[in-house]
Amino acid sequence: MGNRASREAAPGDGSSSAAGLPAAAAAAAGGAPHPGAAAGQAPPPECPASPQFKGQVYKNAAVYNVYNQRINDPAAPAAAASPLSGLPGQDVLDPKNNMPLEPNQQPCPGQKRLLSTDRQASNIPKGGTESTWVYPSPQMFFNALKRKGKGSDVSEEDMDAVVFTHNTMNEITWQQVARWESLHYNECGQSTLLRFLGRPDELSPLARLSSWLGGPLPFDRHDWYVDRCGKEVRYVIDFYFDDDKAGSPEAFDIRVRPALDSPGAAIDRVKMWIYENFAEHGLPCPVTGHPPTMGKGGSGLQHGSPAAAAATASQQ
Repeated sequence: MGNRASREAAPGDGSSSAAGLPAAAAAAAGGAPHPGAAAGQAPPPECPASPQFKGQVYKNAAVYNVYNQRINDPAAPAAAASPLSGLPGQDVLDPKNNMPLEPNQQPCPGQKRLLSTDRQASNIPKGGTESTWVYPSPQMFFNALKRKGKGSDVSEEDMDAVVFTHNTMNEITWQQVARWESLHYNECGQSTLLRFLGRPDELSPLARLSSWLGGPLPFDRHDWYVDRCGKEVRYVIDFYFDDDKAGSPEAFDIRVRPALDSPGAAIDRVKMWIYENFAEHGLPCPVTGHPPTMGKGGSGLQHGSPAAAAATASQQ
C-alpha cells in the first residue's frame, strides 16, 4: 500500500501521507479547526524530565529542504548556493530567514478552478533555523500530486480536506516525537526536526512483524531525523488507516518510535514502556515519584485531537 508521492512528504512539501490514501478517505478528515491550535505544542516534561532544567539554545549548522537536500552547504558551488539559482526540484533558500522562497504556485494545465496559495506555518521547529516548517498550500499540493501522477482520484474540491489531513497528521506525529524527546529534556530543551525521508515501499521491522502476525500494512512510512542539540536521532513512523473506521476518530493510527540505531534508542524504548505501563496502572513515575501523567501514546489520533474532530465533523 506504499505511496511514492510520500518520498518528498512531511512538513512543507506538496505531497504527504495523506496523499497515500484514497481521496475520499483523506477528504473525510477535513473541515476541522486549524491543526496547530491543539496539536503542535511539545508536551511538558512529564515523568522522565527534571523540573530544574534550564533551556539550552542550539542551532544546527545545516538546513535541509523537503527533498532531504542540504540547502546551505558551504562546499556547494557558488551558483548552486545563490538564492536565485536553486537546482530543479530544490527549494530556493531565502538568505534572510533560511526558509524557501515562494515555490511554484501557478495553476497546473487542465486545472478547473483556482486553489488557495496560502501556506500555513506548522508548530514543528525547523532544524538550523529559528522558524518552523511551513506546510504546502492547496495549490502546491495539487501541483505536486499531478506532477507525480498521483492526482487521478483527487479533484480541486478535495484539496482543502487533503491538506488539512496532511497537516494534522504531521502535527500529531511531531507531538509523539516530542513525547519521546521529553526523555532527554535535561540534555536538550528544544529538539528540532532537521530533515525527513519518505520510505513508503520499505516496511519497518515492526510493521513487517505485525503483518506476519496478521496485522494490517501501513499505507506509508517516514523516517524523521531530529536534531537533539547537535545529536541527530532517527525516528521511524508508520501510518495506518482503517477503512472500516473511515470518518471516525480511530481511522488513523500513527506509530512513532526511535530507530534502533544505538543502544540509547533501545534504552529509550524500555524506559517508555515502563513509564507508560506504570501510568496505565495508576502508579507514580518510578524515577521522580510524580503522579502518572505519561499515559499511552502509540495510537496516534485520540479523541479531542484536531484530526479526531475533523473525522467526526465529516459525519455530521
